[in-house]
Amino acid sequence: MIYSLEVAILAAGSGSRMRSKKPKVLQTLAGQPLLWHLLQTVDQLDPEMIHVVVGEHETEIRNHFEGRTNVNWIRQKNPMGTGDAMQKVVPHLLTNSRVIVLLGDAPLVRKETMAALLAHKGDLVILTTIVSDPTGYGRIVRKAGEISEIVEEKDASASQRGIKEINTGVMAADSERLKEWIKRLDNNNVQREYLLTDLVKIAKEDGANISSNEVSNQFEVKGVNTFSQLAKLERALQKNKAELLMEAGVQIMDPSRLDVRGNLQAGKNVFLDINVVFEGEVSLGNNVVIGPNCIISDSQIGDGSFIKANSVLEGAIVGEDCSVGPFARLRPGAVLGDQCSVGNFVEVKKSELGKGSKANHLAYLGDSSVGEGANIGAGTITCNYDGSSKSRTEIGSNAFIGSNTSLVAPVSVGDGATVGAGSTITKDVKPGDLAIERSTQKTISNWKRPPKKD
Repeated sequence: MIYSLEVAILAAGSGSRMRSKKPKVLQTLAGQPLLWHLLQTVDQLDPEMIHVVVGEHETEIRNHFEGRTNVNWIRQKNPMGTGDAMQKVVPHLLTNSRVIVLLGDAPLVRKETMAALLAHKGDLVILTTIVSDPTGYGRIVRKAGEISEIVEEKDASASQRGIKEINTGVMAADSERLKEWIKRLDNNNVQREYLLTDLVKIAKEDGANISSNEVSNQFEVKGVNTFSQLAKLERALQKNKAELLMEAGVQIMDPSRLDVRGNLQAGKNVFLDINVVFEGEVSLGNNVVIGPNCIISDSQIGDGSFIKANSVLEGAIVGEDCSVGPFARLRPGAVLGDQCSVGNFVEVKKSELGKGSKANHLAYLGDSSVGEGANIGAGTITCNYDGSSKSRTEIGSNAFIGSNTSLVAPVSVGDGATVGAGSTITKDVKPGDLAIERSTQKTISNWKRPPKKD
């Protein structure tokens, strides 16, 4: 009687062909490690336990996923093949469970594909796919339509190498059967490794029922061994994300030049120009336009707002009908009310701008609050850091800050106050007042410049 589900992920590969110090399963795809994608998917199956086999990079991988309490990390000290990896898992398996085996470097197997595989009642169920070029993959050998064995390419005959149906590395079996079959694996092959694919022959010897499930979308089961393969998988995944967005009504100027490295929620009549990158959790309201070459991370953008070319938003909240950019930067804690305008080369950090306020050119607003309808002139900065601590600047509603003004925090400018251009403000300005701080201008008539020396 099968009463629980377990998942085994074989993730001990070092990624030597990538020539990278980073373990293969921590290489990123759509902004997240390969292993992260698999774990997110298997979580949806609600397994009793997830066993992850890791190798020499155990500490680094475990530290990356330290918040996970439902993962049983298993060390494969001397990797000797996929069968050897499963031999390390077997002692940890529950009694009478169903086990699905996945590969850590094939991260995009869908929940529906896993569920379909688990729905098969066979003693051993193999996930296969048909490819035009099977080079490098184990071939599915059939007799009278039934799987008789899986032959690795190095061990395959010339005729077997012509087979287009390949093994994906994904399989499912009962734990009690696995425990018995794994004991009988040997390394009598060209690679001198213990291969999990040999379970087919062993199961056949026992008269077990062996069945298969074919996946039609090959990018689901593509493995990653090189950066070239990783790049191709990235584009396949991004194309899929773009297609889903367009089906939902988002207009994308060029789907091949869009990167979604997280979760993107978009409203109606949204337009995305070329080379836009979304990271983390991003939400776009209705009628939002994102110009070319923008990077938007963990931000919310309200209805009708326009993020112009080459702008960077990180941890920002943008209200409705706002204009941001071009070349603007909203850092964490930037909050724009409705109808705000933040223009070219303006940086906002930990600051709130009230409805209708403007900072159209070359300004820095850090650790500040700006009321409604204020106008921040070009070259204005809030001097929020004194070398040891940061202080806030308060700017009231309908205040006017002239160009090239330095507001030395902590300082406040009241509602409706005006600050003359070129001022350095170190004292509070009361509502409605005009503050000007300038040195006296001197003019020397008929000034002659010194002659240049030879």
